[in-house]
Amino acid sequence: MRRPVDCFSVSASSAFVPLRRWATLGVVLLLSGCATFAPNPPEDQSNICEIFREQPSWYDYALESEDTWGTPIATQMSFIQQESSFRSHVRPDRKYYLGFIPGPRPSSAKGYAQAQDPVWGEYEDQAGGLFARRTHMKHATDFIGWYNQRTREQTGISLNNPEHLYYAYHEGAGGYQRGTYRGKPHVLSAGRQVAARANRYQSQLNSCEAEFQCRKFYQVWPFCRTG
Repeated sequence: MRRPVDCFSVSASSAFVPLRRWATLGVVLLLSGCATFAPNPPEDQSNICEIFREQPSWYDYALESEDTWGTPIATQMSFIQQESSFRSHVRPDRKYYLGFIPGPRPSSAKGYAQAQDPVWGEYEDQAGGLFARRTHMKHATDFIGWYNQRTREQTGISLNNPEHLYYAYHEGAGGYQRGTYRGKPHVLSAGRQVAARANRYQSQLNSCEAEFQCRKFYQVWPFCRTG
C-alpha cells in the first residue's frame, strides 16, 4: 500500500517542474529580449542631427558625458560610429574552423563602444558602477568620456584631438606612447576617419543643437544650456 505522504510528495514535486521550466524560459526570453528591444541603428549615420532626431536621449547622454569628462559630443559619437555603427549588442565575429566549427572570438569587445572586459571592469570600479552596461548608450558615452580623460592624463593628448585620442583608444595609453599605431595602416585609416567624422558632426551639431536643448517640459532657462 502506498503511503499518502509519498503520493503527496511526488505530486508536489511534479507540480513544481512546470514552474521551474517556465521560470527558466522567462529568464532566457528576458536576456534575449535585451537585443530585441534595443534601438535600431540610425538610418543616416553621416549626419549627427538625424541621429539625435531618431534618438534624442542619446544627445542627453553624450552631453552629460561631455560635462563630466570633457570629450566633445561629436567626438563621442564619431567613436561609436567607428566602433559599432551604433549597434548595441555587436561583438567581433567568431573564427570558424573547417568553415562551420565555431571558435573563440578574437576579443571580448562588446556593445556600442566595443569596450573589452578588463578595461570595462576598471570603468565599473572607478566610475560606471555595478549596473553599467556596454549595450546602453548612456554608459557607452560615459565610458568613452572616462577613457579619454584617462588618456589625456596619461599621454597629454588634447580632448579636442579625436584622431590621436582614437589611436590611444585602440592601442591603449602604453601602446600609443610606444607608437604601435604607426605600424598599423588600418588603425591609422580608422583614426583619420574618426577625426574627419568628428569635425563633420561638430559642424552639423552647430546648426541643430538648439533642437535638443530645453526640449523637455522640466528643462527651463536658466537651468538648461542653450546655444
